[in-house]
Amino acid sequence: MSRSLISFENVYYAYPGVDEYALNNISFEIQDGGTEIILGGSGSGKSTILKLIQGLIKPESGHIFVQGTEVSGIDEPDLMKLRGNIGMVFQEGALFDSLSVAENVGFRLHDQGDLEDDDIEESVRRMLGFVGLGELYDRQPSELSGGQRRRVAVARAMAHKPKLILYDEPTTGLDPIIASTICDLIVKLRDFEGVTTVLVTHQLQDAFQVAQGFVSQRNGDLFYKQVDEADVLTGIEFLVLDSGKIIFRGRQKDLLETNEPYVRKFLHGIGTAVGR
Repeated sequence: MSRSLISFENVYYAYPGVDEYALNNISFEIQDGGTEIILGGSGSGKSTILKLIQGLIKPESGHIFVQGTEVSGIDEPDLMKLRGNIGMVFQEGALFDSLSVAENVGFRLHDQGDLEDDDIEESVRRMLGFVGLGELYDRQPSELSGGQRRRVAVARAMAHKPKLILYDEPTTGLDPIIASTICDLIVKLRDFEGVTTVLVTHQLQDAFQVAQGFVSQRNGDLFYKQVDEADVLTGIEFLVLDSGKIIFRGRQKDLLETNEPYVRKFLHGIGTAVGR
């Protein structure tokens, strides 16, 4: 039986100077190796969840456990150790423009200071090969397309082999073909590397692609497949937020069949915009 890698218990959070709660008494668990796809409109609290997982902000009340540790109850040095097992992919890629592609991917490995330069180079080359950008090792971020920057960001998030990756709107601003490539990469990392995945998005097509995709390995080769929406891929849950409250959590099939009014509007394109 899988254990909970992330647990929120009756969590409340309000941003300073704002009367309404960004998160209002939310509780859920994400199993080790599972995938949580968080949907919702602008200001629903999606990205706030990611900040709380990393300990960048602390809840007003309630408890948050990440890898068995209560995040709000530890000091900054222990938080830094916890974050060492978390990879983060931001909406814009957030690369360091003064560093090469290789230096960006290996940044955290150099910062940790416990690997030799040759080992770091090997890890960087492996991850760039994994995302299909090995030939861009010496390039500068300014020379990359938007999709390439996003793939480099994924390589950087995985270079230190975290157990958990958080994606904050990773396909926003990309054309559909490149966005599909990023979704395939998320699935590949989840299934081949075995990382727990938390995906925040307002792009339903991308959410469904991640939920329905899986990667298998045979004779050293990777095979990507899509299953029907009615099929069950274990460990994949959808969570829908509205005004800081969880109004739905379950499988894709149940999401498509629910009669909850906000979810129905969201699925038909009325619930819109990027969450804060």
